[in-house]
Formats: sequence, C-alpha cells, structure tokens
Amino acid sequence: MSDILSISELNLAKKRVFIRCDFNVPMDEFLNITDDRRIRSAIPTIKYCLDNGCSVVLASHLGRPKNGFEEKFSLKNVAKRLSRLLDREVIFANDVIGSDAQKKASELKGGEILMLENLRFEKGETKNDENLAQKLAEFGEFYINDAFGVCHRAHASVEAITKFYDDEHKAGGFLLQKEINFAQNLIKRPSRPFVAVVGGSKVSGKLQALHNLLTRVDKLIIGGGMAFTFLKALGENIGNSLLEEDLIDDALAILKKGKELGVKIYLPVDVVAAQSFSQDSAVKYVAAQEIPNGWMGLDVGPASTRLFKEVLADAQTVWWNGPMGVFEMDKFSKGSIKMSHAIVETHATTVIGGGDTADVVERAGDADEMTFISTGGGASLELIEGKELPGIKPLRKLDTTGF
Repeated sequence: MSDILSISELNLAKKRVFIRCDFNVPMDEFLNITDDRRIRSAIPTIKYCLDNGCSVVLASHLGRPKNGFEEKFSLKNVAKRLSRLLDREVIFANDVIGSDAQKKASELKGGEILMLENLRFEKGETKNDENLAQKLAEFGEFYINDAFGVCHRAHASVEAITKFYDDEHKAGGFLLQKEINFAQNLIKRPSRPFVAVVGGSKVSGKLQALHNLLTRVDKLIIGGGMAFTFLKALGENIGNSLLEEDLIDDALAILKKGKELGVKIYLPVDVVAAQSFSQDSAVKYVAAQEIPNGWMGLDVGPASTRLFKEVLADAQTVWWNGPMGVFEMDKFSKGSIKMSHAIVETHATTVIGGGDTADVVERAGDADEMTFISTGGGASLELIEGKELPGIKPLRKLDTTGF
C-alpha cells in the first residue's frame, strides 16, 4: 500500500473538488490531439468525484507558453475531448483565475465539471507563487493531485497550493497512486532478472538514475545518443556523433561500478550512420568501432537490435526510459520500434518511463501490451533516482518516511 493520502479516504460527498490533472497532450499543427492517453488516465478520479455528487474544477497546463494566452496552448480542445470521453458537458473557463472562471465556478452544481484555461498562462504557476495558489485553492474545498507528470516541479498548482489544505482535505488521485506504487515496487521488489533499458540523447539527464539503477538491476542496456559518450570512453572513434565530453569520466565510472557489482552492461555493437540528420541523407550500417569521420550514429543497427533482444529474453522485469535513436524521423526509428517489439515479446513485467518512450511504444502499436506506461517521463526518472518529488511530499502520510 502507498503511504500517500488517498482520495478514497476523504469525505467528499457533494463537495466542490479541485483536481490538478496532467492534460499536457501532444497536438499536430492543426491543434488536433494526437494521443489522448493522459486525458483517459484522469477519468477514474474524475468519475469517482462525480459519483460522490461533487462539483469538479479541473486544472492543467499544456506546453510552455511564454507570455500569457496563446491560442495553440489553449485547453479548449482538451475540454472537448474529455466531454466526449465522459459523455457529458465540460464547461470551459476562458481564463484561469479571472472573472469568467470565478463566475462559472460559483454557479457550478453537483455533478458538473468546469475546466480552467491553461495554468501556465499565469506567470505565477511556474514560479510556485503562493498568491496564485491561494486563488486556485478557492476553487475547491478539497484538493486532489492526479498529475504525476508534473510532480517533480514545484509549481503553484502542485506544491504551493497544498499549504492551503489540511490532511483531511488533500490527497493523491488514483493515477498518482498507481504511478507511485509501480515505482516503489519496481525499486524495492522487482522480479529478477531485472533489465533496465536506458536511451535518449543525454547522459547528463540520466546520470543519477544510472548510478541508482546499478545497485538494483541485473543487466543494463544503453542506447540512443547517450551511448556514444560510453563508446568514446572506451576509446572508440565516434565520428560526429553526439558526445558529452565532460561526462566521459562519469561514463567510465558507471562501467567500472557495473563490473564490480556484477551487472552486465550492453552498448550498441553497430549503428545507423549518416552525414547529416535529414530524411534524404545517405545512410550506412557500420560497426560501432567503425563510424567514419564526419559521419554520426543516429540509431542502433540491426546487430545491436538482435543482441538486445537476446539480453531481454530471460527478463522478468523491464524498465525502459529513452529511445534508441532519433525516432522522430522514420529513417532512424527502426531501433526504437524494434526495441519496443522485443520488450513486448518478453514474459516480463514491462514498465515504460513516459515521455518520448511512451510515444515510441504508441507508434510501434505495442501500448496495450505493456504492463504499465508512466504518464510522466521526468517524474518517473526522478522517482527511480530516489528523489523526493515536491508534488508528492506534501501528500505523504505523517507517520512514514519516504522510500
């Protein structure tokens, strides 16, 4: 059981509830939602409140608007999609704490839903501003955080707002609890062999997670742009591939620590190389030791894919965070797509660490077969790093110490 205050322990009946959701969904250039997983993930918590006769005020951010309102970051389309998924009206406020939001909130009846405009249109949101938090707190007698994807950020609607509620009036929603339970069990009680697959472009963002994982996993697969810093550390010529020169010593330290702990670490043995990152660039498959000068590795090659598949064959738990190549371009997406297929074909508990990795799994058509897909890439990574997240700390029960 989680040590987080739970929505199911609150006496919500017929009250007004403020729910911080994570509706930060991807959209195309015509503002069509391309993946509504995050909206669907919030539904159990919203329905629970409606079943209790509550009136519900929903708040979320979308993207990174710079200066107040921008049409492309409006939550209007999210409200429409949610309304369709719930098969009931979602009233939309044209501002966050302005007169429209306040008027619509004051008229809200039990069983009705109001969605506020994008929280980040208010400067104070990302600054964890207490004045903004206090105004948001006026929208609900109860505060529910169901936005795991932003729990690693101390923002007004995530951290400061909790100061205006006592433990009887704040809690984590069902999605938040599910995320934390999964991360806790993954760290404390994984079925073995436990294989971590780590990719993405930078070592720097995952350094702490790698150190933390080494003491817990049996095997570690490293792919993506970050693999080249490790290959360079081993003395290979990586051409123009992505390199974090200042982290070569850290990469060596991780390889050494792995050896000492008996953790097998696997790096790509071949890569898809090109002279430039473009759809019409000529590509060739080369051994990882033979990247020509002036060329760069942009995906793992077929031999690496076969090797990684072998490594995964006996896994009982797999945690994957970060793609194997620049998957946004079809030419360099095969390694990531095949990694997704290989993970799905195992008999393991498979946990996908949000963000780009969730996107890859969706593109590969494997989403429904993964055990759990986290809705928050950064937050999922920081939990694995063993950090206390600012959005979760205020929701912990008093008699427990973190994990």
